[in-house]
Amino acid sequence: MKEVSVDELAEALAAGARLVDVRELDEYVGGHVAGAVHVPLATVPDNTEAFVGEGPCYVICALGGRSMRACQYLAQYDIEAINVAGGTQGWINSGRPVVGGTAS
Repeated sequence: MKEVSVDELAEALAAGARLVDVRELDEYVGGHVAGAVHVPLATVPDNTEAFVGEGPCYVICALGGRSMRACQYLAQYDIEAINVAGGTQGWINSGRPVVGGTAS
């Protein structure tokens, strides 16, 4: 399974990469990386299509554990998912902004 830092994620997003946030709704609404699509971890098996598209899909959670589990699950179906090490907290700690609001 591939894993990237929040710096590498920022570069990928600038180039048009897709990002899925697998945290719970209250976490997502409280603050997420702009452009992230919300698919709670428990619903990943029913929403694998959200991870499929042009190129790899980056997966993020709070710290990196839940997103790693999502990536491991998706790998069983040959879906290229890349874990974001450090998660949303790492993104915030790096000084990058998050947005709040309803789930997409």
